[in-house]
Amino acid sequence: MQDIERESMEYDVVIVGGGPAGLAAAIRIKQLAADRGAEVSVCVLEKGSEVGAHILSGAVMDPIAIGELFADWKERGAPLNTPVSEDRFYLLTEKRAIYNPHWLLPKCFINDGYYIVSLANVVRWLGQQAEALGVEIFPGFAAAEVLYDDAGAVRGVATGNVGIGRDGQPTANFQPGMELHGRYTLFAEGARGHLGKQVIRKYALDSGRDPQTWGIGIKEVWELDAARHVPGLVLHSAGWPLDSSTYGGGFMYHFENNQVSLGLVVGLGYTNPYLEPFEEFQRYKTHPAIRAFLEGGKRVAYGARAINASGLQSLPKLVFPGGALIGCDAGFLNAPRIKGSHAAIKSGMLAAEAAYEAVAAGRGGDELTSYPAAFEASWLHDELYRARNFKPYLDRGLTTGALLWGVDQIVFRGKAPWTLHRRLADHQKLSPAEECTPIEYPKPDGTITFDKLSSVFLSNTNHEENQPAHLTLKDATVPVTTNLALYAGPESRYCPAGVYEFVEAGGERRLQINFQNCVHCKTCDIKDPTQNIVWVAPEGGGGPNYTSM
Repeated sequence: MQDIERESMEYDVVIVGGGPAGLAAAIRIKQLAADRGAEVSVCVLEKGSEVGAHILSGAVMDPIAIGELFADWKERGAPLNTPVSEDRFYLLTEKRAIYNPHWLLPKCFINDGYYIVSLANVVRWLGQQAEALGVEIFPGFAAAEVLYDDAGAVRGVATGNVGIGRDGQPTANFQPGMELHGRYTLFAEGARGHLGKQVIRKYALDSGRDPQTWGIGIKEVWELDAARHVPGLVLHSAGWPLDSSTYGGGFMYHFENNQVSLGLVVGLGYTNPYLEPFEEFQRYKTHPAIRAFLEGGKRVAYGARAINASGLQSLPKLVFPGGALIGCDAGFLNAPRIKGSHAAIKSGMLAAEAAYEAVAAGRGGDELTSYPAAFEASWLHDELYRARNFKPYLDRGLTTGALLWGVDQIVFRGKAPWTLHRRLADHQKLSPAEECTPIEYPKPDGTITFDKLSSVFLSNTNHEENQPAHLTLKDATVPVTTNLALYAGPESRYCPAGVYEFVEAGGERRLQINFQNCVHCKTCDIKDPTQNIVWVAPEGGGGPNYTSM
């Protein structure tokens, strides 16, 4: 396989990932080139079957960055159709919802002037704008390998081979991957990017930084009874069903067509291996304050995605020879605001401006040092600086953390003269099963609560079955000898798609990997306590096909 000859294409800038960061970067480069009468070639690789197919977010969108990208975004028909009309924030106990008055909330929790959106649809719109400017977008092509030149700089990426059978051998449908070479390569794969992770490791970009911390966001879209729909309502909650030591919270956003997006974010630093994020979300929907909206409605979509929740202390160095990290590949999400799309767009624009100037000057393969400098001078850096202590405070528990965070935001306006740090990665925090209490979850009722497999069906997930599993194990014995023996097999619980299950075979237990179910959330790559599971890119076009997530 190593001797297969691959064709190559040359570009000024190669962008890996057709999400908000990658498309914003592509658009900004083309805008700058058009303003100066120059020609700069840009391509975007997108592993989903179409632009937007793998995009999942809440989402309430701050329009600040899209307004900088397109001052006339409204006239262009950007799908920001539902302005926020009302904010509600609740502290949930099992039966009660304690309302927090709007005037008591820190500014970061206020959503006045923002829009409830389907980020997948916003990204499709961005794709249309990019193509109109001459950006070449290749959906259904998964970047599988980083390419380096003789000096050790990134020189582009290669797409994965197509038509490799389960046995690792070429089938009759085999087609070799394509190499895409660029003066600069921008990685915009989203949270826990497969290639971004490799680049961070190769160049030690996280040296001296706090470990990244993550959450898994599990989301459904419902069509409500019109009498229960409140256009523009944004509802957030903390507390139940999670215990006070587990970071997370729920959301429900009412947007157009009598629809709501609702979900639960569960921090992946939880300690009890019996905790199951999918089941916690199902419980969340049974709370009286949430169920009241859903009764009589219909679930129409499901998905899940890991999110960065680390903050400024965990941002890696953003640049390396030949490229840069943008969006959630770096970790720009603002955890207390529960918003990342505006940060992704802004980071993409900042990197694009640095890349354009470098290309215009005839450079290539060096570090885009003006990008991190521009970030440090931007409103985005100021925003993340003010939010930097949120997760470290919440590590102290919900009650104590919320009180300290309130003081930080209200008294110090986020500019307290100290910066807190975190030492442990999420995968290091699981306790042995023998030290924890098993959690009994109720069976789904098929009306408000559901099982994993029927949920995966709604995500339109599909993978070519005759291909090597893209969920790989460094050591095939570890799931049983370590994970099952010490932690009661947490991979069968933290996965929101039923990918991992322990089965009996010949009188012995083994881990079965149902990779066809994978919704590309990356939770396994993050939470596996031994870091034995490695997510790699499947054939392009595989995975979920989200329509309005």
